[in-house]
Amino acid sequence: MAKANYEVVRANLAEVVIRDLGPWDRFQTVTNAAEETVRELAGRLDGRRLFYYDSEGQLDELKVKNGEFAGFAPRGPK
Repeated sequence: MAKANYEVVRANLAEVVIRDLGPWDRFQTVTNAAEETVRELAGRLDGRRLFYYDSEGQLDELKVKNGEFAGFAPRGPK
């Protein structure tokens, strides 16, 4: 199955927000491809937090540490 299919919804000084696009019969979800998704975007984050709308429409955070995926977190204060 192909990597996640997503788009950047918003990028500002504090955060980057992406949306999982699917279709999930052809692409992995961002949740299931979190490590690869973070690697793809790490060079563009410049210390910003990375959030994503998952396949259910829930906004959560992909935690990033030293350019690598470091877990999930619910959306907290900006």
